[in-house]
Amino acid sequence: TIKRFRRHGHESQRDRLKQELFHFNKTVEHGFPHQPSALGYSPSLQLLAIGNRSGAIKLYGAPGVEFMGLHDENAAVTQVHFLPHQVELVTLLDDNSLHMWTLRAHKGLSELLEIGRFMLTGPPGSASQSPNSSWTDISFLILLSLLCTSVPDDYIGRRNLEHVEALQENPVNPNQVVIGYGRGLMIIWDLEKQRAIQHIPATQQLESVWWTEDGSYILSSHSDGSYCRWMVGAEDVNEEEEKSDIPYGHFPCKAISKIVQLPTEKGPPFLLFSGGMPRASYGDRHCITVIQNKTQVALDLTSRIIDFFVIRDGPKHTDPSALVVLVEEELVVIDLQTEGWPVIQTPYLVPLHSSAITCSHHISTIPIKLWERVIAAGELQNTHYSKKPWPITGGQNLAPDPPQRDLLLTGHEDGTVCFWDASGVCLYPMYKLSTAAVFHTDADPNDNMNQGTEGEWPPFRKVGCFDPYSDDPRLGIQKIHLCKYSGYLTVAGTAGQILVLELNDEAAEQTVEAKVVDLLQGQEGFRWKGHTRLDVREEPVLFPPGFQPFALVQCQPPAVVTALTLHSEWKLVAFGTSHGFGLYDYQQKNNVLIKCTLNPSDQLAMEGPLSRVKSIKKSLRQSFRRMRRSRVSLRKHHVNNYSVPYTQIQDANARLEAELAEMELAPVQRKIEARSSDDSFTGLVRTLYFADTFLSDSSHNTPSLWAGTNGGCVFAFMLRLPPVEHRADEPEIQLMHRAPVVGIVVLDGHGAPLPEPLEVAHDLARSPDLQGSHHLLVISEEQFKVFTLPKVSAKMKLKLTAVDGSRVRRVGVAWFGSSRSEDYGESGLVVLTNQGDLHVVSLPGVKMQVQYPCIRREDVSGIASCVFTKHGQGFYLISPSEFERFSLSTRHVVEPRCLVEVPLHSDNSTKHRPLHDGFSSAHGCVPSPSCLLFFFFHIGRNARHDSEDPGNMSFRGSTSRSKMHVPLAE
Repeated sequence: TIKRFRRHGHESQRDRLKQELFHFNKTVEHGFPHQPSALGYSPSLQLLAIGNRSGAIKLYGAPGVEFMGLHDENAAVTQVHFLPHQVELVTLLDDNSLHMWTLRAHKGLSELLEIGRFMLTGPPGSASQSPNSSWTDISFLILLSLLCTSVPDDYIGRRNLEHVEALQENPVNPNQVVIGYGRGLMIIWDLEKQRAIQHIPATQQLESVWWTEDGSYILSSHSDGSYCRWMVGAEDVNEEEEKSDIPYGHFPCKAISKIVQLPTEKGPPFLLFSGGMPRASYGDRHCITVIQNKTQVALDLTSRIIDFFVIRDGPKHTDPSALVVLVEEELVVIDLQTEGWPVIQTPYLVPLHSSAITCSHHISTIPIKLWERVIAAGELQNTHYSKKPWPITGGQNLAPDPPQRDLLLTGHEDGTVCFWDASGVCLYPMYKLSTAAVFHTDADPNDNMNQGTEGEWPPFRKVGCFDPYSDDPRLGIQKIHLCKYSGYLTVAGTAGQILVLELNDEAAEQTVEAKVVDLLQGQEGFRWKGHTRLDVREEPVLFPPGFQPFALVQCQPPAVVTALTLHSEWKLVAFGTSHGFGLYDYQQKNNVLIKCTLNPSDQLAMEGPLSRVKSIKKSLRQSFRRMRRSRVSLRKHHVNNYSVPYTQIQDANARLEAELAEMELAPVQRKIEARSSDDSFTGLVRTLYFADTFLSDSSHNTPSLWAGTNGGCVFAFMLRLPPVEHRADEPEIQLMHRAPVVGIVVLDGHGAPLPEPLEVAHDLARSPDLQGSHHLLVISEEQFKVFTLPKVSAKMKLKLTAVDGSRVRRVGVAWFGSSRSEDYGESGLVVLTNQGDLHVVSLPGVKMQVQYPCIRREDVSGIASCVFTKHGQGFYLISPSEFERFSLSTRHVVEPRCLVEVPLHSDNSTKHRPLHDGFSSAHGCVPSPSCLLFFFFHIGRNARHDSEDPGNMSFRGSTSRSKMHVPLAE
């Protein structure tokens, strides 16, 4: 009983401690929303809203002010409208449902909540099937009968009038709205008198309308690339003549989908419209034209235009100051008050996928000197941006300042590496490195065709940074390693290239010579069938300030680099591919070590990435063979006849083999597969690790290199420094179940992971304990195993594989600080499995602490993209353009903490405001339900009022019990 009580007391204390150390949160999404479909803006709140095709709605204000909501329906958001001078907004989905959202304050912070919905159960355009059909039907029929009065014969007929293409309120008289129909007819309707006061019979198919600020003109844009200006107030229809202009005629042009005209305080107005390009010559361009006085520019955007709006400032908030354009792959903001109309750099919503992301690397706690040098290099790249501050400033960012400076590095398909400030909620671009200049590539001859030359027509100007084109896919960055203390950076690519770079504040012209490494070491019978290596430029190249390459290693065969690490104190870089690994001294520019890991039977490793069909066939055959073998018995593997001077390693292997064969399995666990040595890619190097530890005896620590392969081999090499060109004999640990080795960690005498290179020299970590024995932790896909060093005897293990077949996909060491005590914390191993689960394993005890579901098991790309931080956070791609950030730590959490308050305004100041902020016209996907519904709110004001609140109309959604209050025109 006493023993049970002690054990129970200990477990309770440990459970309390776990609660202080570990807590899982998905905290913020970085990047650009995938497949955006709608744009909204509130001038009073100064908030931007973006809806996407999967039903997500995101709000952005000042940097750090972010909100996200998700509709229950998996339907595209087609429109977003803010209610004026309130913290509410309405969304329309393409399933004909309207949703009401509010920013509700809770404990001093705002939350985005859905508070009601309204279903239109009929097909798009059929509003009469709504829950309020008792008044909408009557209003609709009255409306049709009144509209048909004095309408030309060509327009008579309910079918022609049903399709509402555009709707806008008179800016100076809220009792008047213009209704535009698809065939071109526009009707100005008086809400108070309930009658049509003017018909505008356009002859071309209507795309959008715009009512000028003084109320005197209506602009209409059409499907033939024309726009027309109509005077308001002409009593006789025949008095109004169609004044048409085709800006980019005379040849057939594409539709002008949206048109806006805005006055300025002291000069001529701005005219802006999207589309209208000559169909034959430039039909594939995505353009917004800006015209003021004699200046005209066709902004040539990088992808399809979703929508745009203009932000206005000045004493009366009338002067256009910035054009905000949402396109399919990025958000572009143009400064309209600076000469040349330059782009304003965005502090968020940056397209991470300007070129497709191929890898990521996170570095915590960057020293201030390196941070400032990276910023300085980045500022030299951004001189073309506007000097104006970010114009969207709504809400208050109440999050505390980040406790440290963190960098996230992303490698891209075009050979670039982007440096991002990952310290806070906004993932801000700092600097961009390009490696393409080192090599000869096929540059795009059309690179400069969109820059525009004087006198060119149309007057194109390319804007935006999304560019999925890559000069050469072999440039793709696969691995990155940055030493934050020395400023040395190494990047490795798709064609076996490894570049070593150093940070230089000045431009430098230099030649980068390639050192070729033959990983096959002359073995015969192998022929590489994949891509060729990149051609290195022999002439000097001028590299701008920033990271500049000074050493290049080229692997032969030029296969994808699968593992990379750098030790800046020893001036060494280790790299691995599917054929072997090597060690390079970048100070002396010499190869120190080459080790071939290719199995003679593994011909697939010689195929290269282009032979996927054969790869799939072979892997399937091997999977079936493996399943048949595992049913019979565990197969015993024998250590290769490899000359190993350390007999204790051979003894350890024999003990491991016997242990594996005789181990008893718990009922909930399945047997770990005895993998065949002829499996594909057994020689692929999965992990590389430098450690100063005990390898030859227990009294002399020595530098060492460790490598783990897909076939379960762990190689250890003792390094003599200096000189590093002499290497010692090589012990090899063979994991008998041969599961791929995905991680290697050496723990010191206190059980703590060894510090990073130069970390102790900079007084940022304590010196490792070199008195007691060290331990080697080997993480394979299926288990965690601890060996003593230098005896290499197994001490303890933890099997991950259970009935669900979990396997380790990502692993990292993190520090977890207590939320209750500043002085207490623990190191732990963070693990992501192929099931998408996160585990924390204690060190050095190797015991499972917590488990959380994180990523859907079907999301293979999300699992493959995951990267951990040193303080218990992580990132993974939820789409090609977005990182999801998560935290496993109670102390280190980065998440939005912001407040949006109802703006102060007087009744007089809003007397002539539009129906809702930013509302101009309904155009695009499914305009009819929204346009008619907002119109019914006006014409139904006498038909049905909320008795408790005569100024508002309420309605209930079919699946929600909460009331939705929609204000009438102010």
